[in-house]
Amino acid sequence: MSRTLKIAYGSVAVGIAVLAIKVLAWWLTGSVALLSDALESIVNVATALAALLALRIAAQPADADHPFGHHKAEYFSAVLEGVLIVIAALLILHEAWSAWQVPRAISEPWLGLGVNLIASVLNGVWCWVLLRAGREMRSPALEADGEHLLTDVYSSVGVTIGVVAAVLTGWHWLDPALAALVALNILWSGWRVFRRSVGGLMDESAPEDELEQMRALISANAEGAVEAHDLRSRRAGRAVFVEFHLVVPGGMTVDAAHDICDRIEAALNDAFDGSRVTIHVEPEHKAKHSGIVVL
Repeated sequence: MSRTLKIAYGSVAVGIAVLAIKVLAWWLTGSVALLSDALESIVNVATALAALLALRIAAQPADADHPFGHHKAEYFSAVLEGVLIVIAALLILHEAWSAWQVPRAISEPWLGLGVNLIASVLNGVWCWVLLRAGREMRSPALEADGEHLLTDVYSSVGVTIGVVAAVLTGWHWLDPALAALVALNILWSGWRVFRRSVGGLMDESAPEDELEQMRALISANAEGAVEAHDLRSRRAGRAVFVEFHLVVPGGMTVDAAHDICDRIEAALNDAFDGSRVTIHVEPEHKAKHSGIVVL
């Protein structure tokens, strides 16, 4: 089993454990703010399951029906996560409105907050694992899951502060007010996840710093060619697709041109793990004199 899938399975286990702990904290206190925290954890479990399914699909090799692979399955998972986050926020707003209309005292606040703190620490540690692994392995599903958990950690900290303030001041309306703020924060998180995932589905270009690195690698490894131009690149999950035109002298043999292409492709593969490189070789009169200069 790959490291990515192991982490995805771990997310499901951690999500279920955190959900159980937060439900216990809400049951002890009756706090609507802690209920909002627990509702968000339900979404965490659902999104962890969606990410696991997407990663299993994305790991499948290319086939006749999907010649470019299944990498974009991760983006569908991230879009689903954004939708579920919005649903959770709406549920929390509904609970907050009900509690605002009939404010109630919080029972066993210190015990409940202590239990909730355990869940927050567990979430914080796993969030760090997900964000680090997602960036290292360029996994949109893991990174989106990590960012959602980070929002959950921030929400839990805010909930804790608000519940403490409500208990110390006796202002029971602070409890539903804080739950509403948590919901708005979750909505913002869902929008960010959804927007980035849609960008991946729409084949957004690779970031400019990556394009600049590609240009430098092509220039340094294309000795014997005239120039390269029309560089295009996009990401699909962990895969990087690179396409460009390589201009060579008109009298160059096919073998010599192929050797240059092999050098460039090897350099790009070393820098961008899992890259898919397509090079269109052209004769010298096709030069545009405005592309990548060969060193």
